[in-house]
Amino acid sequence: MATVAELGVSVMRIYIPKFLMSASCLLLPSTDSKDCILEPLSLPESPGGTTSLEGSPSVPCIFCEEHFLIDEQDKLLKHMIIEHKTVIADVKLVADFQRCVTPIMNVCCVPSVLWPLISTQHCYLYISYWRKRFTEQPITDFCSVIRINSTAPFEEQDNYFLLCDVLPEDRILREELQKQRLKEILEQQQQERNDNNFQGSCVFCNEEFLGNRSVLLNHMAREHTFNIGLPDNIVNCNEFLCTLQKKLDNLQCLYCEKTFRDKNTLKDHMRKKQHRRINPKNREYDRFYVINYLELGKSWEEVQLEDDRELLDHQEDDWSDWEGHPLSAVCLFCEKQAETIEKLCVHMEDAHEFDLLKIKSELGLNFYQQVKLVNFIRRQIHQCRCYGCHEKFKSKADLRTHMEEAKHTSLLPERQTWDQPQYYFPTYENDTLLCTLSDSESDLTAQEQNGSIAIISEDTSKLHALKQSSILNQLRLHESLKN
Repeated sequence: MATVAELGVSVMRIYIPKFLMSASCLLLPSTDSKDCILEPLSLPESPGGTTSLEGSPSVPCIFCEEHFLIDEQDKLLKHMIIEHKTVIADVKLVADFQRCVTPIMNVCCVPSVLWPLISTQHCYLYISYWRKRFTEQPITDFCSVIRINSTAPFEEQDNYFLLCDVLPEDRILREELQKQRLKEILEQQQQERNDNNFQGSCVFCNEEFLGNRSVLLNHMAREHTFNIGLPDNIVNCNEFLCTLQKKLDNLQCLYCEKTFRDKNTLKDHMRKKQHRRINPKNREYDRFYVINYLELGKSWEEVQLEDDRELLDHQEDDWSDWEGHPLSAVCLFCEKQAETIEKLCVHMEDAHEFDLLKIKSELGLNFYQQVKLVNFIRRQIHQCRCYGCHEKFKSKADLRTHMEEAKHTSLLPERQTWDQPQYYFPTYENDTLLCTLSDSESDLTAQEQNGSIAIISEDTSKLHALKQSSILNQLRLHESLKN
């Protein structure tokens, strides 16, 4: 017999209905647990009332003949915990637990040893399967036994049974149900994708759309910047749109889910806060995306995280065969483009008598000064103003003609005119020429040669005298006195 710690089963994996967690409705006399009252009682509306409404879809308990309506899942699970001391772990991961199914013979690719025939029309595959198995073998052959109050006297101890996917048979059962569910979802998705008789209205402007669902979804993304994803990734589109419409009718923001006093206030809020999108943390929307049906127990976030990890694992792959498109730099004075700065400099010297490399060398420009010069020239040309004489023209063509005839392309203004912090910022944000400017030690060398920095080497001909007068001797003396 195992304890909770020995099983290694997380308490969070066990589904317990919310009403069992509330102390206000859980009254358990110590003498007999069957005398407990877990919810308000009500008398039958008519004499001879049955446990479930006649003709309504119901499912039986795994252990007894008690039946519960399909939408009364909590009552079924509560009944199994109280009456039969059995807990089903991760109920939310059982694919068909909230839907009525067809006879088992319609389920394909399922090992026959795992599927005894089920003739009951309104039942859950999962419940019906274990109902059958528990009649064949004792429950202890399948379920983990959890002893509660293990430190109390033996008569006060009690055993509960945990049915979970640690059992291989249960795991296979859940996986096969998930596969069948995925198959049905993909069939539904394909049917919706091919349906050209779709009819719906925009949740924002109420415009009616006929034809394929993608027309409406693309309209909301384009006209209202409301993007819920690619149409091909969505399933049960009509129900999705109805859910969104209901929230908006209730004056609720789709993203932050706050409620407002009127529609105009809600519209302004969603527009100003850029809340024209759904809340990715709201699991209510998961059922409308195919990605959430791909793997058992994994949401879209977990699937996406695995994809990101695969990218990180392959980030050191060989990219030597990658052929990128070369970036082209644009001339300072016309629309001519060149793949390298050398070719561009040749063009500017031949066509416009502007030698950028010569100016860089003569003025001793470092990288940042070249950037400011280029941005200065770009701005003057963009404003159709000659930087040589400050005359303004109606078009760039007129400016270019003037500068070439007057030889003003090489007539740069004083350094303080263009060597300003404002020209750190590019005139054109995609100016590739800035990326091709030289940033090497030769820039510093040119600046040194122009007298900006003076470097005087020491005379090593009198090495002994040099050692005696070295500042290092003073430092050593200071350290000796200090110690």
